[in-house]
Amino acid sequence: METPVIDFHCHLGRWGRYGMDDDPADYVRIMDAAGVDKSCVNCINFGDARRGNDLVARVVAERPDRFIGVAYVTPRYLDEAMSELKRCFDVLGFKFLKVYPDYLGKPIDDPDYAPIFEWADERGLVIMSHSSYMPSRGPTAGDNELTRPDRFIALAQQYEKVNWVLAHSGNARPGQEMAIAAARACPNIYLETCTSMAEHDTIELLVNGAGEDRVLYGSDMPLMDARLQVGRVVTADITDEAKIKVLGLNALSLLGSNDA
Repeated sequence: METPVIDFHCHLGRWGRYGMDDDPADYVRIMDAAGVDKSCVNCINFGDARRGNDLVARVVAERPDRFIGVAYVTPRYLDEAMSELKRCFDVLGFKFLKVYPDYLGKPIDDPDYAPIFEWADERGLVIMSHSSYMPSRGPTAGDNELTRPDRFIALAQQYEKVNWVLAHSGNARPGQEMAIAAARACPNIYLETCTSMAEHDTIELLVNGAGEDRVLYGSDMPLMDARLQVGRVVTADITDEAKIKVLGLNALSLLGSNDA
């Protein structure tokens, strides 16, 4: 099966707690083993968003044939975030935006995000956000109310020029079902495949539920292994046409370029 493979969800920046090492040479080695052509890389590991975006820019500059730049900002420092958005897209040429509400400690639909989302909507950008939901089964259980997939429905309707990508597609099965419902409700919501919580039929569930044009392959490298995450798509009980779309064609269409 010949197809471009675009990994929509990857990170840079070292994170010792998870043994995360972002050596570009190791990235490329595993990408080659997994058959991944290009990886979309963001860095959310520093309190200083500019520092993380600079790291992304350096890695992309070193290997533009293998890496695609993804911006990250936080509304915690809103003035800095707005100027950093302009730099990332107007100067550095990044392709889309990643946000991570868990660090902010506020939900994805909190008003603090509004200036960022308004700016992105004016430009018709892609925004990818962590999404996860597991019903609580105790005082400390539950993952999590901040990025419940159903929170994205009103956002997608309000900021309709933004294409929203739900990283992890809600993670566990209750979240996945909620993510599928959100994608069905809004044509500008897309689902991304990487997770460590999924059941065996997750890829089939997402493709059959949201449609083969609305699902994107991602690995969460280096927190997870691209080889495993590609294998989940390749061995799924879906058509070859659907696999080709999920592995790369949908990403290329969403990013608006034949070579990203």
